[in-house]
Amino acid sequence: MNNNNNKEDKNRNLENNNKEFKNPNIIESFNHAIDGLIYSFKNENNFKRHILMALLVAIISLFFDINRSEMAILCVTITLVILAELLNTALENVVDLIYDKIDPRAKVAKDVGAGAVLVTALNSIFVGYFIFYDRIIPLTNIAIFRIQNSPIHLTFIALVVVILTTLIFKSIFYKGRGTHLQGGTVSGHSSLAFCLATIITFLTNNTLVTILSFILAFLVAESRIEGKIHSLSEVIFGGITGILIATIIFKLLVIGG
Repeated sequence: MNNNNNKEDKNRNLENNNKEFKNPNIIESFNHAIDGLIYSFKNENNFKRHILMALLVAIISLFFDINRSEMAILCVTITLVILAELLNTALENVVDLIYDKIDPRAKVAKDVGAGAVLVTALNSIFVGYFIFYDRIIPLTNIAIFRIQNSPIHLTFIALVVVILTTLIFKSIFYKGRGTHLQGGTVSGHSSLAFCLATIITFLTNNTLVTILSFILAFLVAESRIEGKIHSLSEVIFGGITGILIATIIFKLLVIGG
C-alpha cells in the first residue's frame, strides 16, 4: 500500500515538474534561450566563428553605402546561418542522447544537419558577393563620409555590436552566479543604456538632453544593483562597454575616417 502511495506521489511530482518546464514564464523562457546561445558559443567553434563573422560584417557595412533593403537581406542571411548552426547543435546533442553507439542513422542525421549549415553558409557568401563586390572593387565607392548622414544605420549597428559583445563577455567570464539574462559578469542593461545615452550625446547638441539621457542610464544601472542582479563592478563594466562601442562607431570610425 505504501509503495503504491509512493509511486503516486512520484508521478504527481513528475507531472508538476513537467508542467513547470512546459509553461515557463517569459523571464524563464528568455533565460533558457540565452543559456542555449551561451552554451553554443562556449562549446561550438563553428557557432563562435559565425558570431564573430556577424560582428565583422556589421562593422564593415558601416563603410559602404548600403540601403535598407540590402541591410535587411544581410540581417536575414546572418540570422539563417546562426539559426542553422543552433539547430545543428541541438540535433547533434539529441542524436548523441539517443544513440550511445556508432549507428549509420546517427551519422545520417548529423551529416544532414551539417549540410543545412553548409547551405546557409554558401548562401551568405553569395549574398555578400552581390552586395559588396561592386563596392569593394572600385575603392572610390567606399562611403566613409556618407556614414555621417546615416544616424539610424549607425545606431542600429551600435546596438547590435553591444548586444553581441555583451553575450561574448557573458560566455567568457560567466562564473555560474545567477543566469545569463539575469546577472552575469557584465550588465547588458547597463551596456545598452549607456550606449544609447552616448549616441544621444553625439546626435544632439542639447546639453539638457545629454544630461537627462545619462541620468536615465545611471538609473537603469542603479536598478540592477538595487535588485541585487548585478554588482557595482559588473554595472561599471557594462557601462564602459556601451560607451566605448558607441564612441568607436560614432566618432573614431566616422570622424577619424
